[in-house]
Amino acid sequence: MHSKEPFITKDSQYFLYMPSTVAQKIYLYPVITGIFRYEPGYYLKRSHYDNYLLMYVSRGECTLRYEGQSRVIREGQVAVLDCRKPHEYGNLGKDLLEMYWLHYEGPLAGEYYHLILQNNGNVIAPKNTYPFTHHLRRIYELFSSSAPVREADLSRRITDMLSELVNTHPDPSGVAPSQEIIEMSIAYINEHFREELTLEMMAGNVSLSPYYFSRLFSAETGFTPHQYLIATRINYARYLLQRSDISVKEIAFLSGFNSESGFCATFRKREGLTPGAYRAKLLS
Repeated sequence: MHSKEPFITKDSQYFLYMPSTVAQKIYLYPVITGIFRYEPGYYLKRSHYDNYLLMYVSRGECTLRYEGQSRVIREGQVAVLDCRKPHEYGNLGKDLLEMYWLHYEGPLAGEYYHLILQNNGNVIAPKNTYPFTHHLRRIYELFSSSAPVREADLSRRITDMLSELVNTHPDPSGVAPSQEIIEMSIAYINEHFREELTLEMMAGNVSLSPYYFSRLFSAETGFTPHQYLIATRINYARYLLQRSDISVKEIAFLSGFNSESGFCATFRKREGLTPGAYRAKLLS
């Protein structure tokens, strides 16, 4: 569903979920999830909303007023709120604000909230955001794709996210070590290589500028991000050529290439054979 609120871009989406009676008794479960892009000037003031809220800022800055305090949630940071208490947040800056968010509930939701609050407060800056954002994005993608819902799996993902926040020990410098950043980036590429993946997207996943991310990635791996992405796609294509009878054209798109001709040219440049010749050689 698309929001009709002012100062929210038209490409912003959210999804409502009605849990089963069993889920309400034993699981953590989503209530609403979405990705919103807020234009400067957006502001929400709410006195009560009957669940808990996770917010992850993937771009820009969000101003939060909660329990008598005013905070700024920056890129790569997470906020957790008990929405039964009055709360306000919005985009008071000059740039676009993008947030993934999840309203959730469940029998143990309150216990997790108090543990997170006790250990880290309401705004958390984990040095490794991937374990958290991986599950948050997967929940959103599940609803946006209209895939079958398994409530036990949803509960596991929410539990894993909250456990990550409970156990977070932020790096005082606010910067993750280089090796950890590259591990996060490689995991991200391995998960998304079938999709259109840009340098800006890879850099944004670890909250770095494209220029700095590219330099860091090359220094740590010996590959540029683009070279690593292509190598991952080609390795997957080789696997499909070896283990399946799928057509070369279909393999091209399954491996993340935009066209069969582009895939064949890249494959031949790296392997010295066309995909068809590579497959035929394996069968000979």
